[in-house]
Amino acid sequence: MRRPRLKAQPRGAVYQAPSLPWAPLGLGSMAVFRSGLLVLTTPLASLAPRLAPILTSAARLVNHTLYVHLQPGMSLEGPAQPQSSPVQATFEVLDFITHFYAGADVHKDLDVRILLTNIRTKSAFLPPLPSSVQNLAHPPEVVLTDFQTLDGSQYNPVKQQLERYATSCYSCCPQLASVLLYPDYGPGELPVEPLDVPLPSTIRPASPVARSPKQPVRGYHRGAVGGTFDRLHNAHKVLLSVACILAQEKLVVGVADKDLLKSKLLPELLQPYAERVEHLSEFLVDIKPSLTFDIIPLLDPYGPAGSDPSLEFLVVSEETYRGGMAVNRFRRENGLEELALYQIQLLKDPSHKENEEDKVSSSSFRQQMLGNLLRPPYKRPELPNQLYVIGLTGISGSGKSSIAQQLKRLGAFVIDSDHLGHRAYAPGGPAYQPVVEAFGTDILHKDGMINRKVLGSRVFGNKKQLKILTDIMWPVIAKLAQEEMDQAVAEGKHVCVIDAAMLLEAGWQNMVHEVWTVVIPQTEAIRRIMERDGLSEAAAQSRLQSQMSGQQLVDQSHVVLSTLWEPHVTQRQVEKAWALLLKRIPKTPSGP
Repeated sequence: MRRPRLKAQPRGAVYQAPSLPWAPLGLGSMAVFRSGLLVLTTPLASLAPRLAPILTSAARLVNHTLYVHLQPGMSLEGPAQPQSSPVQATFEVLDFITHFYAGADVHKDLDVRILLTNIRTKSAFLPPLPSSVQNLAHPPEVVLTDFQTLDGSQYNPVKQQLERYATSCYSCCPQLASVLLYPDYGPGELPVEPLDVPLPSTIRPASPVARSPKQPVRGYHRGAVGGTFDRLHNAHKVLLSVACILAQEKLVVGVADKDLLKSKLLPELLQPYAERVEHLSEFLVDIKPSLTFDIIPLLDPYGPAGSDPSLEFLVVSEETYRGGMAVNRFRRENGLEELALYQIQLLKDPSHKENEEDKVSSSSFRQQMLGNLLRPPYKRPELPNQLYVIGLTGISGSGKSSIAQQLKRLGAFVIDSDHLGHRAYAPGGPAYQPVVEAFGTDILHKDGMINRKVLGSRVFGNKKQLKILTDIMWPVIAKLAQEEMDQAVAEGKHVCVIDAAMLLEAGWQNMVHEVWTVVIPQTEAIRRIMERDGLSEAAAQSRLQSQMSGQQLVDQSHVVLSTLWEPHVTQRQVEKAWALLLKRIPKTPSGP
């Protein structure tokens, strides 16, 4: 079905930035805008080496959404108002779009969207260019261009032509500003006469015929593309843009969900399906509103591409090309024609860190979230003024205790809830008699100590028995923890960590300013529990089933960490989280 257009956002506040040395002549101080439209008029082959400085200049003026309109060869000088004209979709154009998004990845906070309405494939069934103004989700507040006047000035008639051209094509803010960009091309960034050198090939059609840059791209009625589309990034945008150019009527977009997410790295940090679809819908309708988009959950490896007879092509990446081949085998087996496969080259991430992928990927973005504050801390006026309290939790086997020890070395006062439980269970402890009365004397060692293994075998997997135990233990441990907090204050500590696997189940989040959760895949947790406690796989699974899942914990957490990698990688996460913590907690004269 056709996705509804999202409402345009109201114009953001515009503020004046200090005077910048690179500002074009006559502009003085420059405003920073939330959204902008960049109109590129230089021929693509000559434009490619100029892209980095152009993007840098644009990013200094626009800080949120940058729309890009390709109109190679257009002049803004002369009396006649320039008109939007079709740009033939060739492999050079597709390669340029890939090159542009790859270059834009340096500007991580800038949402770049190359508009495709005027980019047309070679096809007999193309509709004419729309005569009406195209609505955009974030109406541009400024229009920029690489077009340059001979004297290098902000020539008013040229700017007026630019503004008229922009408003004739797209919905812009009423007080539209305009800027002719004169990027500072550093040494070696641009040849004196830009060479007409083809861009590296990034799109490979399935046809064995060798493609050339000027070769027109074929158009199709309907096609498909699929992915997880978590935190929509520039590699996703390349995949989607190529699919939108190829499709002339309808594009089916499969969004991975449920079982297909289980194998993802750090699945607990994936955006919810509805949120991913919302961002995807807005992007697609922005770049090519003439298409009908059918966005559906992808629940198996084939999805609609394996069964829809009306589809003609499938866009895949280098990683998913084998999956595309499998889709075609599946179609052949079911009497359907094969899909034309278009393979997109992965975008490299030159700034990736150790244990991150060397490509632009959502997995790396999720790794980079580890240690960051994900939501505002709780206000806890009832806690001691001098103490900032962290609740550290995670499923059994997650490695939270090792992280607690690292935080202790960094200066935190650590309260071990397991240790408090031992104190409560000990003969004469506040929970000893109530537990013995509830579960009988056969849970005792000969010396009168409670046998925790025997007690554990009684309660794990038995919800009724577990509730009896927790109703006794949790209030006792909470009281002991409060006494430990008083001790932390007495010792002059300012950061306290409560290490508790059942922190949220027990309701102890009302005792902390932030919840920090340690996550690992359940399969790894089971392996660690079996190795550490000598339990069977079934017993380890039973123990995890009695706890909240990693996803449930993350949904209520302020900071997420993981011990999935080597110890030094975890240590870097903890040190990052600690450094960020110290920046946001109330300043104290003697430190943590």
